[in-house]
Amino acid sequence: MEISGKVALVTGASSGIGRATAVALGAEGARVAVADIDREGGAATVRAVAEMGGEASFFEGDVSTPAGVQGLFAAVEAAYGGIDIVHNNAGIMTGDAPGWPDVALEKIHLVTSVNAAGVMMGTGAAVRALRKRGGGAVVNTASVAALGPMPNDPMYAATKAAVVNFTEACAGLAESENIRVNAVLPGMVDTPIIGKTGDGVNPAEWLRPAIEATTMLQPEQIADKVLELIRDDSRAGAAELVVQPDTPRAAEIAAAAEEG
Repeated sequence: MEISGKVALVTGASSGIGRATAVALGAEGARVAVADIDREGGAATVRAVAEMGGEASFFEGDVSTPAGVQGLFAAVEAAYGGIDIVHNNAGIMTGDAPGWPDVALEKIHLVTSVNAAGVMMGTGAAVRALRKRGGGAVVNTASVAALGPMPNDPMYAATKAAVVNFTEACAGLAESENIRVNAVLPGMVDTPIIGKTGDGVNPAEWLRPAIEATTMLQPEQIADKVLELIRDDSRAGAAELVVQPDTPRAAEIAAAAEEG
């Protein structure tokens, strides 16, 4: 799929992977809808796209509710006349205070609403928008956490596993709707979500050993894979792993991803 001239919607685009993807899409000539609940961060992403010579606008959108998803897609379609590319990237971790199993029920509900239901609703809304354009591409952000248990934050891992399963189930849309749905599974990425596991700046203690054991990925590396999946018309229902070679159990993780 050619990116230049297309309209792309990126959720969770105020920082991290979402911002990197928005900037990369803008640099490729897409008009980018930067979506997030964080207005300040979203505005910074719009500026970052503009600095690369791209075009972007901010749209406030809460993907955890049906009304939020519907309102976001309606606003972007009204502003740009349609949508061709969607990156369902918004996601959160449960945090560190307190950890499982003493997590507040409200927090469990929020994590599952954003990470799992948000991606599913976002994909459904994307299909309804993209079919008006004769097709398009959707990329969902999962995680390497989808491939195994994560005792300190099982809600996060479970929701990312759901994203992989859901994305694979959407493979048939390539034939029936000319809409390709794929997922990217990053390893540990240097983004603000890491700090949010702890005090907002420093990561949770349980996450430190994993951080110290590997070289962190940069958001731009994930953005490169997202754009690769958008461009490659042969990929549908794929779950693409992105990890550093020195990631503990890297070969085992890659094998699990292949089997999945």
